[in-house]
Amino acid sequence: MSEFKVHVRQREDDIHVLELRGYLDAHTTPVLEESFQRLLHEKKYRILVNCRELTYISSAGLGVFMAFIEDVRAGSGDIKLSDMNPKVFNIFDLLGFPMLYDIVPTEEEAAAKFGAR
Repeated sequence: MSEFKVHVRQREDDIHVLELRGYLDAHTTPVLEESFQRLLHEKKYRILVNCRELTYISSAGLGVFMAFIEDVRAGSGDIKLSDMNPKVFNIFDLLGFPMLYDIVPTEEEAAAKFGAR
């Protein structure tokens, strides 16, 4: 099984960052699902996903983002994505994710998209 890890940290601006590392596919999606579920349970709706160390994402991995976006936005929050390598971005782009999510080059740019709180 491929290795996949999520590290969660809170920024000073009350944005919670999920740092993804490794290979996100059908076998590893439960790790990401659990991270999203925990944040939603804690009513943390300002979520930034840093993909700097994400090496691959399958359609099952993309489905995790779709599964949680409605609940996050219902809590007046959003999911922003940053730091994607070209290979990972192409997968998101192919399926139209840039029309649904802010996908920007850096974490700081993504955080700025949330605006001041």
